[in-house]
Amino acid sequence: MARVIAFSNQKGGVGKTTSCVNIAAALGKLGKRVLLIDLDPQGNATSGLGVEKKNIKHTIYDVLVKGESIRDGIVVTKFKNLHMVPSTVDLAGAELELRELTGEGNRPNGLAVVEEIKENYDYILIDCPPSLGMLTLTALSYADGVIIPMQCEFFSLEGLSQLLVTIKRVRQHYNQNLQITGILLTMFNGRLTLTRQVVDELKKYYADKIFKTPISRSVKLSEAPSFGAPICYYDPTSKCAEEYKAVAKEIIKQTV
Repeated sequence: MARVIAFSNQKGGVGKTTSCVNIAAALGKLGKRVLLIDLDPQGNATSGLGVEKKNIKHTIYDVLVKGESIRDGIVVTKFKNLHMVPSTVDLAGAELELRELTGEGNRPNGLAVVEEIKENYDYILIDCPPSLGMLTLTALSYADGVIIPMQCEFFSLEGLSQLLVTIKRVRQHYNQNLQITGILLTMFNGRLTLTRQVVDELKKYYADKIFKTPISRSVKLSEAPSFGAPICYYDPTSKCAEEYKAVAKEIIKQTV
């Protein structure tokens, strides 16, 4: 049965979607069957895997709001062992619709449909929007774990605290099995004093939750989405490709 992992951080620009796409691809290259669900209305994970939005017939919006089968929304990407359920801007209106469908105080049930397909995958990764709204709450309510990508900045530490409060509430009310899979340091530059200070602060409280391998800042990594390819395909010998591969191995080791 698949392990469901949400990628979440309400602060934008921290490498959340980039990390979700590249870890999904790295897991696929390592022989794992992976489904990526793009739950962000911006649809960047969809573009990052080279899926043409004009050719999409079914999206995660159709699954969540219209009740369509998640199987109809699955797209086979051109990358090894990697499928996805794409997103378009239609999902932007889902926050209010999901709230109405769920009802006050009830568990969001939109992603209960992942149960239908868990046996077909080893990992189901969910790219959440950069907010703590209904879409993120829905993902966390059905996830086994959450990966928190974050930059080494003090504002990121504040955002982490807010997210951890949300995770605690989700555990209390909707999903007592939700765990923190790991905190992933992105756009990392170990030569900067600020980076070292933030890492030291993180280690005081979350030493056992930080992935051993941080992700470096890289021009190639930034270029890859414009070619519709993860870094392990766009530039497989690059430092970032090796880093994401190492993180994928850490995830596999956790879940063996």
